[in-house]
Amino acid sequence: MDSRADERGDQRRDWRDTVRDAADLALLGILTVLASAPVLTAGAAVGAASAALHDWLDTGSWPTARRTMSRFGRGLLPGLPVTLLGLGGVGLLVTNLVALATGRVPGGAVGLAVTSVVAAVLLGYAAAIVVEVGRTGGTGWRSAVTRAARACLDHPANCAALAGTSLVAVLVGVLVTPVAVPILAGYALAAVHAVARRRPVTQVELP
Repeated sequence: MDSRADERGDQRRDWRDTVRDAADLALLGILTVLASAPVLTAGAAVGAASAALHDWLDTGSWPTARRTMSRFGRGLLPGLPVTLLGLGGVGLLVTNLVALATGRVPGGAVGLAVTSVVAAVLLGYAAAIVVEVGRTGGTGWRSAVTRAARACLDHPANCAALAGTSLVAVLVGVLVTPVAVPILAGYALAAVHAVARRRPVTQVELP
């Protein structure tokens, strides 16, 4: 992705800037999904994409392809357990929700509501972790888990906002045509970063 000039300050933005930003985010989502296609590389792909987006929001320029690929390579092994845990957690929650919704297990509407709330909270927590990983160059998942947990406990409203944003992204992803899902991924990542910046998830210095 090409770099763009930092347009903060008093400089006005026109429709061309908006179109360029939208195209950049769409490309980010597509590349992230493609890099996640082998499944086990998903953690590294998301971490590198989050770091690239963090750089873009901070400096107004995307990192070079070489730097992004380096981040992706460094994140492969650390991202592997994250990917496996994430897939396992999503699978378990979806199984529980389907079982409750179809009446295969007791609990009814109350059980379904409680499980849905738990899923939404975990979704917000996962979004906070992704933002934290982006702030530290796409790696450091273990420390990001701790920082995100502390931040969500200290600022539950922030975690709720991240959960709501992520939930809307998931619902839109279910409703849109599958070919548009990769594009949506870039916008969803930008959205959670934007929400986190309105009230920072945590205060950390980049290494």
